[in-house]
Amino acid sequence: MGAWLFRVCVSALLLALIFYLVPFSQVRAAALQISLPLWLAALALFLCGHAAAAAKWRILIGGGVSYRQAFRAHLAGLAANLALPSVAGGDVVRAGLVMKHADDKHRLAIGSLADRLLDTLGLAIIASAAAWIAWTPRLDSGLWLGWPLIGLAVLVGLGFAAAVSLDRLTSRSEPSGKIMRLLAKLAHSAAELVRNPGRLLLCLVMSMAIQCLFVGINIAFARAAHIEAPVAAWFYAWTTAKIIAIAPISLGGLGLREASMAGLLKPFGADPAQVIAIGLVWQSVLYASGLIGFLVQLRRAPPAALAAEQSS
Repeated sequence: MGAWLFRVCVSALLLALIFYLVPFSQVRAAALQISLPLWLAALALFLCGHAAAAAKWRILIGGGVSYRQAFRAHLAGLAANLALPSVAGGDVVRAGLVMKHADDKHRLAIGSLADRLLDTLGLAIIASAAAWIAWTPRLDSGLWLGWPLIGLAVLVGLGFAAAVSLDRLTSRSEPSGKIMRLLAKLAHSAAELVRNPGRLLLCLVMSMAIQCLFVGINIAFARAAHIEAPVAAWFYAWTTAKIIAIAPISLGGLGLREASMAGLLKPFGADPAQVIAIGLVWQSVLYASGLIGFLVQLRRAPPAALAAEQSS
């Protein structure tokens, strides 16, 4: 509870600082440029993106979980992100809701972790590529922009190799102790994912396509608010700000995401007040989707539908 209150206070302080430095009237004027039909279309596209994200998660967690169950649990994770301090809280909620249906609980845990890591890797790839395009004309040399992506690729490769090696090591002899047996099962589940690189690549491509859709929604908001900034700069700033917002120091990234995006887009001529307005409008889409997820959880499926899911 103390950590949650701390993050609420951080978000409140960040928002207070934002509106101290940027006139609220300017933020409000920019936000009002977003029409209701555009906002509703953005919400519909956002939910479509998460429908695809639920399918991606289902691919990674193994059998036993129907798409309907996965999507309902994914929506519950969106609802949990309204109150929990970080996206990890939503991941725990959605995994917990389908745990009793999953054929392999360890695969569910590793698949959920792999889903989050692939999302982060996809964001890093988009951010690095967009930074290369956006910053290279402004710098004498843009070669340094590729180093973070290279370092991340090396870390991912080492992690894959470690999972396979650990699985081979633990399979040679029966581990002693409950914790060691648990770690061995988790290592085996991770190694099974690594041995199917096509599945991981498919999920990575799906993740990047979903993130590009979300960036596109924000660009549509920016165009409606008459914000002048290159498309590549939006891809770079939005994805980088989302990576920064993963840090568990604010309430779901509230305040931190908006401040980061405004700072990242300022060198490209975007007005901070307008960028913050777009960020807050995007937050309203997030909260609306979370509310929808909460309402979906209140509506229980009829017994016949549950029986059909179990039989399938």
